[in-house]
Amino acid sequence: MNKILIVEDDGVLCEELSILLQNSGYQTETIADFGQVLAQMKQSDADLILLDITLPGLNGEVLLQEYRKEKDTPVIMLTSRTGEIDEVLSMSYGADDYITKPYHPAILLLRISAVLRRGAKTGAVISYHDIRFHTARGSLSAGEREEMLTKNEMLIFRVLLDRQGEIVSRDELMTALWDNDEYLNDNALSVNISRLRAKLAALGMPDAIETRKKQGYLLQ
Repeated sequence: MNKILIVEDDGVLCEELSILLQNSGYQTETIADFGQVLAQMKQSDADLILLDITLPGLNGEVLLQEYRKEKDTPVIMLTSRTGEIDEVLSMSYGADDYITKPYHPAILLLRISAVLRRGAKTGAVISYHDIRFHTARGSLSAGEREEMLTKNEMLIFRVLLDRQGEIVSRDELMTALWDNDEYLNDNALSVNISRLRAKLAALGMPDAIETRKKQGYLLQ
């Protein structure tokens, strides 16, 4: 489940955004102290940041510029301004997208989904509980420990992660691997699931993958 950090000083709008995102399957985090925004952004393990351009005593574009010196987490700028210069500046400072208020909730969700998909293709780090999934390197990490995944294990974990909380059948996993030119027979799939479980256990999640007999697997 992806986590989104909301950097918005309007309390009502911030709460509305949190509810919208949570109802759409995202975890959310908000900023409480606007005197330490940059530090909180850097400390966050969010997969994407929604950043308002106008904050108390701060310019969101300058904040983004400073953040980009150390972090490459995807950022979508939110603003009530309509001038093209703000969009140009935001994108030049490292924004991944830019959306003006008021925005349609469905449009915002589509933009978020698109940015997260682009990030996954270019090597994003996706959060799963206290574990980080490094898509480019093909590994899972927690703290200082890292477990490398084989290509098959990585593909299986990605399918389960994309459908976290849902039962994924063995046939669906086999089809996903077939589509990626990584065909496995039924026994080999079981072996790969066992190895993936062992690596998750080594990172503190021994019960991450639940087997549902005659149904499939569930990533909790």
